[in-house]
Amino acid sequence: MYGDLPWRASGINMAASSVFRTGLFNNKVAIVTGGGTGIGKAISSELLQLGCNVVISSRKLDRLEAAAEELKKSIPQSSSNTVTPVACNIRSEEEVQCLVASVLKKYGHIDYLVNNGGGQFSSPAENMSSKGWKAVVDTNLTGTFHCCKEVYTAWMKDHGGVIINIIANMWRGFPGMAHTGAARAAVDNLTKSLAIEWASSGVRVNAIAPGTIFSKTAMENYKELGPTVFQMSIPLCPSKRLGLPEEISPVVCFLLSPAASYISGATLRVDAGQSLYQSMWEIPDHSAWPAAPEGENLDALKDLLKTMSKL
Repeated sequence: MYGDLPWRASGINMAASSVFRTGLFNNKVAIVTGGGTGIGKAISSELLQLGCNVVISSRKLDRLEAAAEELKKSIPQSSSNTVTPVACNIRSEEEVQCLVASVLKKYGHIDYLVNNGGGQFSSPAENMSSKGWKAVVDTNLTGTFHCCKEVYTAWMKDHGGVIINIIANMWRGFPGMAHTGAARAAVDNLTKSLAIEWASSGVRVNAIAPGTIFSKTAMENYKELGPTVFQMSIPLCPSKRLGLPEEISPVVCFLLSPAASYISGATLRVDAGQSLYQSMWEIPDHSAWPAAPEGENLDALKDLLKTMSKL
């Protein structure tokens, strides 16, 4: 499926080589939530390549520690930057406060926050329990707010910084995952609100909306549905292939970098035009809607349909 990807054809391994200059983020410190898997891991890897100190966080410390050992390979031999795993459930305001306090104690400053942590499950809205809805909204929306607020009040309010929120392709609704669609849409609006409220502190706040991005962990998270979901997505992408986490991380690095110094309150869609194309949700043929108004236009439509049925 991926044998003809451009970087494979040219012999370039995107996961091992950043397009940005070496040392771009020397002496900077970034928190990446959900930084041990998928998109978050790719972001952490590229930041480490570019000299940034990276703190990765999620709920499971053992997974974080294993990821940190692997991510150390991304650090150039000539660099002294580090990757630090810190367990944190972003649904808990207290745990987020502890995360930020520990980063400030270790490094003394926080330059970047990448809110990548999140989660959801597939379900029609009618089958969602209140508990399931709340769990997804608390993680994807409230957890993002906790991280933004704490990093801002503890450091960025007086020193500036950059915040990136990773959301989703939810522009035409999110049938099958209404909870995450609602939460991600709210984060899009939160991004715009914070960009204005915190501009006077020199804080830029932007969001990235990835299309369908394939990773091993993402496929595993959706269990038996994973292979089917990703295979069904390919025809719905104008690129006719899925994206990879290594195609999101350079966009994050751009928005964190001085090249984006005049960009705030923006949401960048990284989806190969997928949000402009088709939907995976199928609506079966039905006759449940109210009848159309009688008149000459309806008569003309019926004549057209009769003609077409004879073709």
